[in-house]
Amino acid sequence: MANIRSLLLGLSRGRNSLFGITRCTTIRPLSLVSVTKPDLSEYKFFLQSRCFSSTGLPSHIVLGMPALSPTMNQGNIAKWRKKEGDKIEVGDVICEIETDKATLEFECLEEGYLAKILAPEGSKDVLVGQPIAITVEDLEDIKSIPAEIPEGTESKPETVTKETTQEDTKAFSNLPPHMVLGMPALSPTMNQGNIAKWRKKEGDKIDVGDVICEIETDKATLEFECLEEGFLAKILSPEGSKDVLVGQPIAIMVEDPEDIGKIPADIGQETKSKQEVTTTEATSSQKEAKKETSEGTTFTRISPAAKLLIKEHGLEKSLLKASGPRGTLLKSDVLAAVKSGSFVKKSSLSEEKSPAKANPPSQTGKDKLDTYEDLPNSQIRKIIAKRLIESKQTTPHLYLSKDVILDPLLAFRKELKEQHNLKVSVNDIVIKAVALALRNVPGANAFWDNDKGEAIPCDSVDISIAVATEKGLMTPIIRNADQKSLSAISSEVKELAEKARAGKLAPHEFQGGTFSISNLGMYPVDHFCAIINPPQAGILAVGRGNAVVEPVIGSDGVERPLAVSKMKLTLSADHRVFDGQTAGNFLTELASNFSDIQRMLL
Repeated sequence: MANIRSLLLGLSRGRNSLFGITRCTTIRPLSLVSVTKPDLSEYKFFLQSRCFSSTGLPSHIVLGMPALSPTMNQGNIAKWRKKEGDKIEVGDVICEIETDKATLEFECLEEGYLAKILAPEGSKDVLVGQPIAITVEDLEDIKSIPAEIPEGTESKPETVTKETTQEDTKAFSNLPPHMVLGMPALSPTMNQGNIAKWRKKEGDKIDVGDVICEIETDKATLEFECLEEGFLAKILSPEGSKDVLVGQPIAIMVEDPEDIGKIPADIGQETKSKQEVTTTEATSSQKEAKKETSEGTTFTRISPAAKLLIKEHGLEKSLLKASGPRGTLLKSDVLAAVKSGSFVKKSSLSEEKSPAKANPPSQTGKDKLDTYEDLPNSQIRKIIAKRLIESKQTTPHLYLSKDVILDPLLAFRKELKEQHNLKVSVNDIVIKAVALALRNVPGANAFWDNDKGEAIPCDSVDISIAVATEKGLMTPIIRNADQKSLSAISSEVKELAEKARAGKLAPHEFQGGTFSISNLGMYPVDHFCAIINPPQAGILAVGRGNAVVEPVIGSDGVERPLAVSKMKLTLSADHRVFDGQTAGNFLTELASNFSDIQRMLL
């Protein structure tokens, strides 16, 4: 049972959470259902905590071993990309970590300087959450970090964790032995999710491996399998719950069906009442924030990460408190304000400044036409929007277009259908043609490594294909596309497209890829420019085929008009990887595959 509990706890750990699936008895009821403020006091380590110390250490951040896969509970330090004293920007890879699945990169979410490496290169079996490094904001503060960190000088987090109260103890002291299921981290980047559907209902028997619910993550809708057997006693997060944080309790299980009736029916309502109290406290803290601001709370600098968060949440930056050196507003300051509710949005300030009218004017016919409806956004669309902006802002896009003649392709497709009873789409042939072009021009099958400052060639040709779904755009991958036949590519594309539209793609089926294809040829779209999907360095936009008349010189040397079908291809390439020659060679090779279609059979 202890091993299963450890596995469950590791499964539920997210990047910013240590609270997960916990085995509980009536002896320790307090760690059961604390949704808003989970009790982290029993844990010694924090994944990433801003700390102060009574021993004279400067303001610093302790980086803990992250959970880079859903089942990871420990890892090995394979390689440090940064050394002590190096500058760290937001998104920089500071080390490579060997997990239970693969060797992955650990990106830092704060800027600063690497002051101390606590887990040297080659460290084995480092538990998730255990400190591996210390960073500081100011380069001068590195000297204040001792060469040896003495035991017993653990820093205290700046944010306050759960304060245990007698009321909480009384609320759950009568519960029978049970287990709390927390929102699991089903992808390395997941920090919250939505409850799409409950497969089990209260009172149902659950066996090991049963799917109890479907969870919409930042990537796809995935199934949550239970690793314990028992009975579903209470659902804490009902179907349709949005933005449930990783580790937040979503259900309670018991071993004995007779214990189901002993779980209070209003246990979920008690949690909601605590959230309402928190909201009330947040409102009062907003008033205090306004008062302090009027007294002159100012800061001199803002970190880039803090600027992004202020813009994303629409906050009034003049009302935020800065805790960084020399009055710098840090990312943690903004996150702390958002979490505690001690912030004021710009819209609320404007409302206060403008006096409210007692009798608002009645809507005219024109005003009624301007009404609108807010539609909730899916997690996938939120992530897509964020990454598209990052791609356009950080990747130098190079655009090149080329018209290719479709007639040989269409004749070849017709021949396969009539003589071999093989039905393939134009998109299937495009995938094969692109894969062969990438194989013949290796410089185009690469990605840009920010740390090394150079292009890194890819070992395989893995084509990501854009598939439109109701929840957003998904990019399933045809791996080793250059080595597969047209029939294999066709069947795999159909299978992956169906799974993408149903939200059933597994992480390995959409994570990775070396090049993307976006085909809008089925719509009246002649040409368009697609946005690169980092870390890939290229994406091909495919328009529809159009019949055009062109002058063609016949065998007799006489020029005659001829109707041909043409399709425009537009390459969006990372200019750091593709120079003009590489991009030109790739498009030339691709056009040759379309004009001499038999090359794809070699």
